Amino acid sequence: MSAPRVLVAMSGGVDSSVAAALAVEAGWDVTGVHLKLADTPGHLQVQGKGCCTLADADDARRVAGTLGIPFYVWDMAEEFQRAVVDDFAAEYAGGRTPNPCARCNEQVKVVGLLARARALGFDALATGHYARVEGGRLYRGADAAKDQSYVLYMLGPAELEHLRLPLGGLTKPEVRATATRLGLRTAAKPESYDVCFVPDGDTAGWLERRFGPRPGQVVDTAGRVLGHHRGAYRYTVGQRRGLGIAAPTPRYVLRVEPAAGRVVVGERAELAITTVELERATATDGRPLRPGRAKVRLRAHGTEVGCRVVPLDPARPHGPGAPHGGLQAHRRGARVRLELDEPVDAVAPGQAGVLYDGDLVLGGGTVTTTTPRSDPRTP
Repeated sequence: MSAPRVLVAMSGGVDSSVAAALAVEAGWDVTGVHLKLADTPGHLQVQGKGCCTLADADDARRVAGTLGIPFYVWDMAEEFQRAVVDDFAAEYAGGRTPNPCARCNEQVKVVGLLARARALGFDALATGHYARVEGGRLYRGADAAKDQSYVLYMLGPAELEHLRLPLGGLTKPEVRATATRLGLRTAAKPESYDVCFVPDGDTAGWLERRFGPRPGQVVDTAGRVLGHHRGAYRYTVGQRRGLGIAAPTPRYVLRVEPAAGRVVVGERAELAITTVELERATATDGRPLRPGRAKVRLRAHGTEVGCRVVPLDPARPHGPGAPHGGLQAHRRGARVRLELDEPVDAVAPGQAGVLYDGDLVLGGGTVTTTTPRSDPRTP
């Protein structure tokens, strides 16, 4: 039997470099590909900030040379602009706080790339994500501090069947040690934590340059004007700094109301919510999310809390045997209400809510509404 043909996504960082190396060691027929995503001008490219710099592409190419595998650069900037960058801006303009990494995996880096790889005859796609695929299901990565299952929650059986995650059982120190052992030039390369298309890390400034000033009021929950802002898109639920108001105690953003141009602030206790609704909720096993108990993570690096899952309308199953099968049918998903065991602070609409059963990722969706603890509708 011939070795499986595997396309490895190589960003130019240590994680994807080691993923490619482990794929070679596994005896797979490996090809590396670097995605050109963000059209950041050369003079704004900073090593360790963002991604898709010329240095990143060069690092990926040199690692591929060290491993002796074919290497290509694919330009997916148009898809990235439409599905991630424009979506990111539109979400902020609508008063929501998006997770661009989840959106990118859903549309470009994993799902989009996997579809292209399969069309070209590859058997699988391998990436440097810290998560595991076992028995066709998605699990947390072994390194709890680096686990990235949160941003892969939207994958279903059709995708997981052809996804390889060589780093899932490793810790970050083990990955760096492997890179050192193999003499990979990325072994000590620092990580990037910023939104890749906002290389200076100033999201508010990036949005203002895109939308221009949209002045409005900062108000309390009674509607009293406490100050003014340059654009509601500059704020997110839970934000405390940069409000430009004077108050006897700290104030936090409770809601962003872009249509009215208002940012509503209050005390920290008012951030606590007890119920969350998710839209486009999907399950990793391809079936509709079922009622029952689970744990939910509501921020990328947030703690998890127990919850009761209450489906609000039917979801369409997805997968090869489903009507109109595949990810598009799956992604339409359903609405789900999560009744939290304990209050959680600063949950912003637009973020992902991801459900777990131990290490198993059950699925998730996008936060659309929340119910404050003080809301009289809360039981």
